[in-house]
Amino acid sequence: MVTMRDVAERANVSIATVSFVINGSKRVAPETRARIEAAIQELNYRRNVVARALASSRTRILALLHPDLESRPNATVIQFVMGAAHGARERGYDLVLWPVNDDEQMSHLLAGGLVDGVLLMEVRISDPRVERLLASGVPFALIGRTEKDDLPYVDIDFAATIELAVAHLRSFGHERIALVTQRTKAQAGHEPGRIMRVESAYLDAIAPLGAPPAIVAVEGTSAGGREAASVLGADFPGSTAVILVNEGASAGLVKGSRALGRRVPEDLSIISAATTRELGEMIEPALTVMAAPAPQLGRLAADALIDQLEGVQDAPPHVLIPCALEPGQSVGPAPVD
Repeated sequence: MVTMRDVAERANVSIATVSFVINGSKRVAPETRARIEAAIQELNYRRNVVARALASSRTRILALLHPDLESRPNATVIQFVMGAAHGARERGYDLVLWPVNDDEQMSHLLAGGLVDGVLLMEVRISDPRVERLLASGVPFALIGRTEKDDLPYVDIDFAATIELAVAHLRSFGHERIALVTQRTKAQAGHEPGRIMRVESAYLDAIAPLGAPPAIVAVEGTSAGGREAASVLGADFPGSTAVILVNEGASAGLVKGSRALGRRVPEDLSIISAATTRELGEMIEPALTVMAAPAPQLGRLAADALIDQLEGVQDAPPHVLIPCALEPGQSVGPAPVD
């Protein structure tokens, strides 16, 4: 079994210097770090996480809590996770994905001393998991926001994102703009904060248009998208454009609209927000999207948590980044009545 001493001898440095590089506990000159990393790779050295934890009283493991792993994670969620994992690894930490759907699972995590800190996803406006974390004293950061503004968080700037989407549609003459969001199993008032913020931003953005709001919530599936197309046709037939904040329903919305005789974009324009450009390109016609800054936010969330753990944070970070408009082929001029 290869040891840290073997790595030190191969790189011609002290064992302490190897430890500094492996644990990220002290700055090492770039050329020295390069020799150590080359020796680690050549010798196929693997860190003993248990021994490291016993020696330092820290595991250097972070848990990313996600409450809904029973359904298939969408592309944007995966980008958040991978961004956080890469950010953690760059600073000498490992990230584990930890499903938490009930109080027992939360208690097991907090009582076991298994992780140094927690990243929390799918944050609700009123989130009991946050209260548990505050009471436990375990350092944490949020990907999303609660109603409290004094907690460390990173999030999509939904207000700016929806405002930009509405402005883009208005530039094509659209005045009757609908919103399609995701239906959840959460009780009223306990929905993910992103849904409530999207709806609030939508109502603010369309208020100057004078048209009544048209909001439809469906499952994040192709069937949900077809349901949205049906509801829009039956209940909001005057809508000429849709902002979709439910990427799992995107293909179904396009197919369902086409089945009802509504062409995209000739009869109905669609912008898919808080999603990925790659997913938009997989649909015909290619969707105009508001690409989520998920990789960047994932890394920033990991940095925010690690800064807490290492005592380099002056104040809780509050980071908001809007989605970026990526034009496709699903937005066109508003049809003339």
